[in-house]
Amino acid sequence: MEPTSGEDAPKRGNPLPSALVSNLQSVLAARRPPPAEEVSTAAAAGEAEVEAPAAEASDAPPDDGSPARPVVLLTCAGGIRSAGLAALVDALVAGGRCDVHVCAPESDKPACGHSITIRETITATSVDFAGAKAFEISGTPVDCISLALSGRLFAWSAPALVISGINAGSNCGYEMFHSSAIAAAREALLYGVPSIAISLNWKKDESKDSDFKDAAQACLPLINAALADIEKGTFLKGCLLNIGVPSAPSANKGFKLTKQSGYSPAQSWQAVSASRPSSAVHFMGMHQSLGIQLAQLGKDASAAGAARRVSAQRKTVEVESVAASGKQEVREVVKKLFRAEFVEKQYQDLNEDIDLRAMENGFISVAPLNVHGQVEPEIGAPASDWLLAVVSLEKEKEAAPATADQQDASVAAEEKEAPSAT
Repeated sequence: MEPTSGEDAPKRGNPLPSALVSNLQSVLAARRPPPAEEVSTAAAAGEAEVEAPAAEASDAPPDDGSPARPVVLLTCAGGIRSAGLAALVDALVAGGRCDVHVCAPESDKPACGHSITIRETITATSVDFAGAKAFEISGTPVDCISLALSGRLFAWSAPALVISGINAGSNCGYEMFHSSAIAAAREALLYGVPSIAISLNWKKDESKDSDFKDAAQACLPLINAALADIEKGTFLKGCLLNIGVPSAPSANKGFKLTKQSGYSPAQSWQAVSASRPSSAVHFMGMHQSLGIQLAQLGKDASAAGAARRVSAQRKTVEVESVAASGKQEVREVVKKLFRAEFVEKQYQDLNEDIDLRAMENGFISVAPLNVHGQVEPEIGAPASDWLLAVVSLEKEKEAAPATADQQDASVAAEEKEAPSAT
């Protein structure tokens, strides 16, 4: 029965119509408490309905008796919307080997090094990522890893593996000191969590976004092998793996253990016209209050204070002061704009075992690095054994589908070539 509207309610003092009394009695009867058994049944059903969404939002694995899958935490210096991160998430989710969590900067953060954000508020915003739980962070890649591993953002205590990538650029040699991609992996290593940095040797006007998908597929065997050894407790200790994928990932020649080279890109400074301000200048223009605060820091102090007038049309900044001289002081401030860019240069070292040379030759470079960026002998030998085992396992998997006829044909070909070699 529909409730009576306020317009149909009788005026005070008038007797209630019999039809209305009947309706009210029906409503009151419907509101009587049900028997105890019905209440307990309804309460149990209500609790089930309330708890179900909470279980979906939880990071904990479902309690269905199946073994929990390892958690892999991803970040990317290219930002939450980078093609490299999307390709890696898709590959890992499709593989079904792990649960994927993402914590990445809200925008591109190249060459930030190991910079962190302190005394400022960091924002974490949930992002839709098919098959993954993801947040975008208003900070650096190192901030992302530090926050994710703090236990404040995700429910788990620690992931099994942290992967920084897939980043655009080689990140070879001394680039590691500028690279925010390697810094994110290094931050995980400082927390005691195994980590990998993956970078694609991006070539301007040659590489395309689909190369990231090929790079992700090429690195999957190594990632899966790392997860397997982490679960067994036999993965490499005290180092991260810096993986460099050649510019043509689909045509790679396989993995190769490498050493960090001495390569360093040339840093080129270019003058920027004031009539076409850079993005940083545009940002400052939009946030004039910040510029005023910074200007105040450079203001000359005096006993009576000072008044500052800034003319945007001139290079002269006038500072009026009531100092001892009692005269107005005029100083000329020249403002110039510059922008730095990295420029590739030829590297003369012909050693085939260094990271940059391996990628140029079509191999996927695997360089173990400790927190100082060095590859110590006690790390290099175990890394070599581990990578050799991974490559051997992949070769066995590739050879397994070969039929007996194919094997016979291979043997016949070898016997045919034998006489020509003598």
